[in-house]
Amino acid sequence: MTTENFQREVLRNFPKNITAQVETPCYLFNEGLIRENCEILDSVQVRTGAKILLALKAFAMWSAFPLIRTYLHGVCASGPIEARLGREEFGREVHTSAPAYSDNDIDEVIAYSDHIIFNSLYQWKKYRQRIKDSGREIEIGLRVNQGYSEVAVPLYDPCLPGSRLGIKPESLAGEDLAGIDGLHFHALCEQNSDVLVRVLASFEKHFGAYIPQMKWVNFGGGHHVTRSDYDLDILCTTITDFKKRYNNIEIYLEPGEAVVLNAGVLVATVLDIVENDITIALLDTSAEAHMPDVLAMPYRPNIIGAGNPDELSHTYRLGGITCLAGDVIGDYSFEEPLQRGDRLVFLDMALYSFVKNTTFNGIRLPSLVLYNPENNSVRVLRRFGYEDYKNRLS
Repeated sequence: MTTENFQREVLRNFPKNITAQVETPCYLFNEGLIRENCEILDSVQVRTGAKILLALKAFAMWSAFPLIRTYLHGVCASGPIEARLGREEFGREVHTSAPAYSDNDIDEVIAYSDHIIFNSLYQWKKYRQRIKDSGREIEIGLRVNQGYSEVAVPLYDPCLPGSRLGIKPESLAGEDLAGIDGLHFHALCEQNSDVLVRVLASFEKHFGAYIPQMKWVNFGGGHHVTRSDYDLDILCTTITDFKKRYNNIEIYLEPGEAVVLNAGVLVATVLDIVENDITIALLDTSAEAHMPDVLAMPYRPNIIGAGNPDELSHTYRLGGITCLAGDVIGDYSFEEPLQRGDRLVFLDMALYSFVKNTTFNGIRLPSLVLYNPENNSVRVLRRFGYEDYKNRLS
């Protein structure tokens, strides 16, 4: 898709009359696009028999769960709080996986989970009797590390040497895995299905001997299934061939980004424009507080109507509202000069944004707003203010 066509499509999904009327800063979600993503994911379930879960670590806006749960089988949680949210608000399967569980956390995890995945043999052995004594029917999995990935950014690569995530194959040698129902691996990050093929080959090479005794295998997250260039045929063939090799074993996938990819934006307002060797536009949002991955990854989010520096007539550095000197979103160019009060719309902000944001400096968190394209209406789901900041601190 050309840049011009892409911009036109984005404007269709987030029209100016909508982004001009919402309060700022806000995360604005398109309900129709979430549904479209879920329909694509559901087509994979129909074609393969795999079960797809929503990764709450990427998107946990429970107001959207009634829509998402009509398509997906459940959620994957990273601990007791997410597990409880999944149980109470999603209401389908809850799979919980964490690097380690404390004695207090495991009791809550047991209370809310259908699957519990352990990151070490020690933790499984420590808590397996407690799980059995709970009387709940819980399936147990082990997260394994096949030592192979193609993740470009080390911060997000769980298979680097020295990783704390997953059990290495040599650690399973000679172990009695009676009581283990499944194996879980997670080695993708925003990647296409061809990468899964290679990761899966490494997983089978190192752990294939254990698969026949398992009920299921969880292929983890990072599958960019709803991206426009994603090869669904390779994904579906890979899953169905794997199931055939292992007596129709059950397969889980747990994407987060794919559920809401391109379905949300962050709308901000230009508060001021200053000069300091370059022209700087100060916004009512923040990379540090509202878009943490912009600094952590790092990356430069796209903006409706903006180009690269000097690509269009007027270039600005966009700065956030916190005191952090490096609270800079990036350099952008625009056809017309920016004015104080202008709205800027940052793309693909439904994922890993509001779940990770902070109230650093007491900055007000962006509101959560849902847009319904069928009737061209918006609904404010949540506003944040002083009490949200205060109640986190004591």
